[in-house]
Amino acid sequence: MAALVLATILARAQASTLDDAQNLFDRGQYSQAADLLSAAIAKSPDAPQFHFLLGRSYFEMADYMRSISSLERAVELANANSQYHDWLGKAYGLKAEETESLMFLTALSYARKARHEFEIAVQLDSGNLEAQRDLIQYLTNAPAFAGGGDDKALRQIDELAKVDPMEAQLARAQYWVYKKNFAEADKLYKAVLNGGPKRVGVCFEVADYYRDRGDAADMEAAVQAGMKLDANDRRMSYYRGVADVLGGQRAAEAEQLLRNYLATMPANSEAPSQASAHEWLGQLFEQEGRNLEAAQEYKASLSLNPHDRNVREALRRVQKK
Repeated sequence: MAALVLATILARAQASTLDDAQNLFDRGQYSQAADLLSAAIAKSPDAPQFHFLLGRSYFEMADYMRSISSLERAVELANANSQYHDWLGKAYGLKAEETESLMFLTALSYARKARHEFEIAVQLDSGNLEAQRDLIQYLTNAPAFAGGGDDKALRQIDELAKVDPMEAQLARAQYWVYKKNFAEADKLYKAVLNGGPKRVGVCFEVADYYRDRGDAADMEAAVQAGMKLDANDRRMSYYRGVADVLGGQRAAEAEQLLRNYLATMPANSEAPSQASAHEWLGQLFEQEGRNLEAAQEYKASLSLNPHDRNVREALRRVQKK
Protein backbone atom coordinates (compact mmCIF):
# COMPACT_ATOMS: atom_id res chain seq x y z
CA MET A 1 0.00 0.00 0.00
CA ALA A 2 2.80 2.41 0.92
CA ALA A 3 4.55 1.67 -2.37
CA LEU A 4 1.36 2.48 -4.29
CA VAL A 5 0.94 5.79 -2.47
CA LEU A 6 4.58 6.69 -3.14
CA ALA A 7 4.19 5.84 -6.83
CA THR A 8 1.07 8.02 -7.06
CA ILE A 9 2.85 10.96 -5.43
CA LEU A 10 5.82 10.54 -7.78
CA ALA A 11 3.56 10.40 -10.84
CA ARG A 12 1.75 13.57 -9.79
CA ALA A 13 5.04 15.37 -9.18
CA GLN A 14 6.32 14.33 -12.61
CA ALA A 15 3.09 15.48 -14.27
CA SER A 16 3.30 18.85 -12.52
CA THR A 17 6.92 19.34 -13.55
CA LEU A 18 6.13 18.33 -17.12
CA ASP A 19 3.23 20.82 -17.24
CA ASP A 20 5.51 23.59 -15.98
CA ALA A 21 8.17 22.71 -18.54
CA GLN A 22 5.59 22.53 -21.33
CA ASN A 23 4.30 25.99 -20.41
CA LEU A 24 7.83 27.37 -20.61
CA PHE A 25 8.32 25.62 -23.94
CA ASP A 26 5.06 27.02 -25.35
CA ARG A 27 6.16 30.54 -24.38
CA GLY A 28 9.45 30.08 -26.23
CA GLN A 29 11.49 29.96 -23.03
CA TYR A 30 13.46 26.96 -24.21
CA SER A 31 16.54 27.48 -22.05
CA GLN A 32 14.43 27.72 -18.88
CA ALA A 33 12.47 24.64 -19.92
CA ALA A 34 15.73 22.76 -20.46
CA ASP A 35 17.01 23.77 -17.02
CA LEU A 36 13.80 22.59 -15.34
CA LEU A 37 13.79 19.31 -17.25
CA SER A 38 17.47 18.63 -16.54
CA ALA A 39 16.79 19.03 -12.82
CA ALA A 40 13.78 16.73 -13.11
CA ILE A 41 15.83 14.09 -14.94
CA ALA A 42 18.40 14.14 -12.13
CA LYS A 43 15.60 12.98 -9.82
CA SER A 44 13.73 10.76 -12.32
CA PRO A 45 16.26 9.59 -14.92
CA ASP A 46 13.96 6.98 -16.44
CA ALA A 47 11.03 9.27 -17.30
CA PRO A 48 10.99 9.30 -21.13
CA GLN A 49 8.65 12.29 -21.34
CA PHE A 50 11.28 14.46 -19.63
CA HIS A 51 13.98 13.40 -22.08
CA PHE A 52 11.65 13.97 -25.04
CA LEU A 53 10.69 17.52 -24.10
CA LEU A 54 14.31 18.27 -23.22
CA GLY A 55 15.29 17.08 -26.70
CA ARG A 56 12.58 19.28 -28.22
CA SER A 57 13.85 22.26 -26.22
CA TYR A 58 17.41 21.77 -27.43
CA PHE A 59 16.04 21.33 -30.97
CA GLU A 60 14.39 24.76 -30.83
CA MET A 61 17.66 26.19 -29.51
CA ALA A 62 19.42 24.66 -32.56
CA ASP A 63 21.65 22.60 -30.25
CA TYR A 64 21.25 19.46 -32.30
CA MET A 65 23.86 17.31 -30.57
CA ARG A 66 22.18 17.75 -27.20
CA SER A 67 18.81 17.29 -28.84
CA ILE A 68 19.95 14.00 -30.35
CA SER A 69 21.35 12.80 -27.02
CA SER A 70 18.10 13.53 -25.18
CA LEU A 71 15.86 12.12 -27.90
CA GLU A 72 17.97 8.96 -28.18
CA ARG A 73 17.43 8.44 -24.46
CA ALA A 74 13.68 9.02 -24.84
CA VAL A 75 13.56 6.43 -27.62
CA GLU A 76 15.61 4.00 -25.53
CA LEU A 77 13.11 4.33 -22.67
CA ALA A 78 9.97 4.26 -24.87
CA ASN A 79 10.97 2.48 -28.04
CA ALA A 80 7.38 2.02 -29.25
CA ASN A 81 6.61 5.75 -29.31
CA SER A 82 6.26 6.89 -32.93
CA GLN A 83 6.47 10.59 -32.08
CA TYR A 84 9.78 10.12 -30.28
CA HIS A 85 11.32 8.35 -33.27
CA ASP A 86 10.06 11.04 -35.65
CA TRP A 87 11.61 13.87 -33.68
CA LEU A 88 14.88 11.99 -33.33
CA GLY A 89 14.83 11.70 -37.12
CA LYS A 90 14.29 15.45 -37.44
CA ALA A 91 17.25 16.13 -35.14
CA TYR A 92 19.47 13.74 -37.10
CA GLY A 93 18.35 15.45 -40.32
CA LEU A 94 19.23 18.96 -39.20
CA LYS A 95 22.53 17.77 -37.78
CA ALA A 96 23.26 16.28 -41.20
CA GLU A 97 22.56 19.64 -42.84
CA GLU A 98 24.70 21.43 -40.26
CA THR A 99 27.76 19.23 -40.87
CA GLU A 100 27.36 18.63 -44.62
CA SER A 101 29.83 21.25 -45.83
CA LEU A 102 32.53 20.26 -43.32
CA MET A 103 32.30 16.49 -42.84
CA PHE A 104 30.48 14.79 -45.69
CA LEU A 105 30.71 11.22 -44.38
CA THR A 106 29.51 12.29 -40.93
CA ALA A 107 26.61 14.17 -42.52
CA LEU A 108 25.73 11.11 -44.61
CA SER A 109 25.68 8.96 -41.48
CA TYR A 110 23.28 11.36 -39.76
CA ALA A 111 21.09 11.51 -42.87
CA ARG A 112 20.78 7.73 -43.02
CA LYS A 113 19.93 7.67 -39.32
CA ALA A 114 17.22 10.25 -39.98
CA ARG A 115 15.65 8.07 -42.65
CA HIS A 116 15.79 5.04 -40.35
CA GLU A 117 13.98 6.89 -37.57
CA PHE A 118 11.30 8.21 -39.92
CA GLU A 119 10.73 4.68 -41.21
CA ILE A 120 10.40 3.30 -37.68
CA ALA A 121 8.00 6.10 -36.73
CA VAL A 122 5.75 5.24 -39.68
CA GLN A 123 5.96 1.51 -39.00
CA LEU A 124 4.92 2.07 -35.40
CA ASP A 125 2.01 4.33 -36.33
CA SER A 126 0.96 4.82 -39.95
CA GLY A 127 -1.48 7.44 -38.68
CA ASN A 128 1.41 9.66 -37.57
CA LEU A 129 0.97 12.04 -40.50
CA GLU A 130 3.92 14.21 -39.50
CA ALA A 131 6.23 11.20 -39.62
CA GLN A 132 4.74 10.13 -42.95
CA ARG A 133 5.44 13.55 -44.42
CA ASP A 134 8.95 13.66 -42.95
CA LEU A 135 9.76 10.31 -44.54
CA ILE A 136 8.33 11.37 -47.91
CA GLN A 137 10.25 14.63 -47.85
CA TYR A 138 13.46 12.76 -47.06
CA LEU A 139 12.91 10.27 -49.89
CA THR A 140 12.13 13.13 -52.28
CA ASN A 141 15.11 15.31 -51.39
CA ALA A 142 17.86 12.81 -50.57
CA PRO A 143 20.14 11.39 -53.27
CA ALA A 144 20.04 7.68 -54.05
CA PHE A 145 23.25 6.95 -52.13
CA ALA A 146 21.55 8.32 -49.00
CA GLY A 147 18.45 6.20 -49.53
CA GLY A 148 16.31 8.69 -51.43
CA GLY A 149 14.67 8.37 -54.82
CA ASP A 150 11.57 9.36 -56.77
CA ASP A 151 10.19 5.83 -56.94
CA LYS A 152 10.50 5.42 -53.18
CA ALA A 153 8.89 8.79 -52.50
CA LEU A 154 5.96 8.10 -54.80
CA ARG A 155 5.41 4.64 -53.29
CA GLN A 156 5.32 6.17 -49.82
CA ILE A 157 2.82 8.77 -51.01
CA ASP A 158 0.63 5.93 -52.26
CA GLU A 159 0.88 4.29 -48.84
CA LEU A 160 -0.09 7.57 -47.17
CA ALA A 161 -3.13 7.83 -49.45
CA LYS A 162 -4.49 4.66 -47.83
CA VAL A 163 -4.38 6.40 -44.45
CA ASP A 164 -5.29 9.99 -45.31
CA PRO A 165 -6.05 10.89 -48.96
CA MET A 166 -5.89 14.67 -48.40
CA GLU A 167 -2.52 14.47 -46.66
CA ALA A 168 -1.30 12.37 -49.58
CA GLN A 169 -2.46 15.10 -51.98
CA LEU A 170 -0.40 17.61 -50.02
CA ALA A 171 2.62 15.31 -50.07
CA ARG A 172 2.27 14.78 -53.82
CA ALA A 173 1.94 18.53 -54.36
CA GLN A 174 5.10 19.11 -52.32
CA TYR A 175 6.85 16.47 -54.44
CA TRP A 176 5.93 18.36 -57.62
CA VAL A 177 7.08 21.65 -56.10
CA TYR A 178 10.47 20.08 -55.44
CA LYS A 179 10.52 18.94 -59.08
CA LYS A 180 9.51 22.49 -60.14
CA ASN A 181 6.38 21.20 -61.85
CA PHE A 182 4.19 23.98 -60.54
CA ALA A 183 1.29 23.23 -62.88
CA GLU A 184 0.79 19.80 -61.27
CA ALA A 185 1.38 21.21 -57.79
CA ASP A 186 -1.18 23.96 -58.37
CA LYS A 187 -3.86 21.46 -59.41
CA LEU A 188 -3.31 19.45 -56.25
CA TYR A 189 -3.31 22.42 -53.88
CA LYS A 190 -6.54 23.69 -55.43
CA ALA A 191 -8.05 20.20 -55.07
CA VAL A 192 -7.10 20.19 -51.39
CA LEU A 193 -8.87 23.50 -50.77
CA ASN A 194 -11.91 22.44 -52.77
CA GLY A 195 -12.01 19.19 -50.81
CA GLY A 196 -12.86 21.00 -47.58
CA PRO A 197 -9.87 20.61 -45.25
CA LYS A 198 -10.64 19.78 -41.64
CA ARG A 199 -7.34 20.97 -40.11
CA VAL A 200 -6.15 24.57 -40.12
CA GLY A 201 -2.58 23.41 -40.70
CA VAL A 202 -3.63 22.09 -44.11
CA CYS A 203 -4.84 25.57 -45.06
CA PHE A 204 -1.58 27.08 -43.86
CA GLU A 205 0.43 24.66 -45.98
CA VAL A 206 -1.58 25.66 -49.05
CA ALA A 207 -1.15 29.33 -48.10
CA ASP A 208 2.63 28.83 -47.87
CA TYR A 209 2.67 27.54 -51.43
CA TYR A 210 0.72 30.47 -52.85
CA ARG A 211 2.76 32.94 -50.79
CA ASP A 212 5.95 31.57 -52.32
CA ARG A 213 4.37 31.72 -55.80
CA GLY A 214 3.27 35.33 -55.27
CA ASP A 215 -0.39 34.41 -55.83
CA ALA A 216 -2.34 36.82 -53.63
CA ALA A 217 -5.85 35.67 -54.56
CA ASP A 218 -5.26 31.98 -53.88
CA MET A 219 -3.32 32.70 -50.69
CA GLU A 220 -6.26 34.77 -49.48
CA ALA A 221 -8.62 31.87 -50.29
CA ALA A 222 -6.46 29.48 -48.26
CA VAL A 223 -6.33 31.90 -45.32
CA GLN A 224 -10.10 32.40 -45.39
CA ALA A 225 -10.58 28.62 -45.37
CA GLY A 226 -8.31 28.45 -42.34
CA MET A 227 -10.24 31.23 -40.60
CA LYS A 228 -13.39 29.12 -40.77
CA LEU A 229 -11.60 26.26 -39.01
CA ASP A 230 -9.70 28.14 -36.29
CA ALA A 231 -9.60 31.92 -36.38
CA ASN A 232 -7.73 31.98 -33.07
CA ASP A 233 -4.75 29.86 -34.11
CA ARG A 234 -1.61 31.72 -33.04
CA ARG A 235 -0.21 31.54 -36.57
CA MET A 236 -3.25 33.18 -38.14
CA SER A 237 -2.06 36.77 -37.67
CA TYR A 238 1.04 35.98 -39.75
CA TYR A 239 -0.93 34.47 -42.62
CA ARG A 240 -3.57 37.20 -42.64
CA GLY A 241 -0.89 39.89 -42.56
CA VAL A 242 1.15 38.34 -45.37
CA ALA A 243 -1.96 37.85 -47.53
CA ASP A 244 -2.75 41.54 -47.10
CA VAL A 245 0.78 42.61 -48.05
CA LEU A 246 0.87 40.25 -51.03
CA GLY A 247 -2.48 41.59 -52.23
CA GLY A 248 -1.48 45.21 -51.66
CA GLN A 249 -4.49 45.85 -49.43
CA ARG A 250 -5.40 46.77 -45.85
CA ALA A 251 -1.91 48.09 -45.06
CA ALA A 252 -2.72 49.26 -41.53
CA GLU A 253 -4.29 45.91 -40.71
CA ALA A 254 -1.34 44.03 -42.19
CA GLU A 255 1.12 45.99 -40.07
CA GLN A 256 -0.91 45.37 -36.92
CA LEU A 257 -1.25 41.65 -37.65
CA LEU A 258 2.45 41.11 -38.33
CA ARG A 259 3.51 43.11 -35.29
CA ASN A 260 1.07 41.10 -33.20
CA TYR A 261 2.59 37.89 -34.52
CA LEU A 262 6.09 39.04 -33.61
CA ALA A 263 4.94 40.07 -30.14
CA THR A 264 2.92 36.98 -29.28
CA MET A 265 4.38 34.03 -31.20
CA PRO A 266 7.76 32.79 -29.95
CA ALA A 267 10.25 31.39 -32.41
CA ASN A 268 9.25 27.79 -33.10
CA SER A 269 10.20 25.33 -35.83
CA GLU A 270 6.53 24.50 -36.42
CA ALA A 271 5.46 28.09 -37.16
CA PRO A 272 6.48 30.77 -39.66
CA SER A 273 9.77 32.29 -38.62
CA GLN A 274 10.23 35.63 -36.95
CA ALA A 275 12.63 36.45 -39.79
CA SER A 276 9.83 35.96 -42.31
CA ALA A 277 7.47 38.23 -40.38
CA HIS A 278 10.12 40.98 -40.34
CA GLU A 279 10.71 40.47 -44.07
CA TRP A 280 7.01 40.93 -44.86
CA LEU A 281 6.83 44.03 -42.70
CA GLY A 282 9.78 45.31 -44.72
CA GLN A 283 7.91 44.61 -47.94
CA LEU A 284 4.84 46.42 -46.60
CA PHE A 285 6.86 49.50 -45.68
CA GLU A 286 8.68 49.42 -49.01
CA GLN A 287 5.32 49.38 -50.81
CA GLU A 288 4.33 52.49 -48.87
CA GLY A 289 7.61 54.30 -49.51
CA ARG A 290 8.63 54.06 -45.84
CA ASN A 291 12.15 53.07 -46.82
CA LEU A 292 13.87 53.75 -43.50
CA GLU A 293 11.39 51.52 -41.67
CA ALA A 294 11.65 48.92 -44.44
CA ALA A 295 15.42 48.84 -44.01
CA GLN A 296 15.04 48.35 -40.27
CA GLU A 297 12.76 45.36 -40.81
CA TYR A 298 15.03 43.81 -43.43
CA LYS A 299 17.97 44.21 -41.04
CA ALA A 300 15.95 42.55 -38.28
CA SER A 301 15.17 39.67 -40.64
CA LEU A 302 18.82 39.26 -41.60
CA SER A 303 19.91 39.29 -37.97
CA LEU A 304 17.81 36.13 -37.54
CA ASN A 305 18.54 34.58 -40.93
CA PRO A 306 21.76 36.10 -42.32
CA HIS A 307 21.91 33.81 -45.36
CA ASP A 308 18.68 35.00 -47.02
CA ARG A 309 19.85 36.51 -50.30
CA ASN A 310 16.43 37.90 -51.22
CA VAL A 311 16.22 39.93 -48.02
CA ARG A 312 19.80 41.12 -48.42
CA GLU A 313 18.99 42.31 -51.94
CA ALA A 314 15.81 44.02 -50.66
CA LEU A 315 17.88 45.84 -48.04
CA ARG A 316 20.32 47.07 -50.70
CA ARG A 317 17.39 48.20 -52.82
CA VAL A 318 15.72 50.35 -50.15
CA GLN A 319 19.05 51.78 -49.00
CA LYS A 320 19.58 53.18 -52.51
CA LYS A 321 16.25 55.02 -52.50
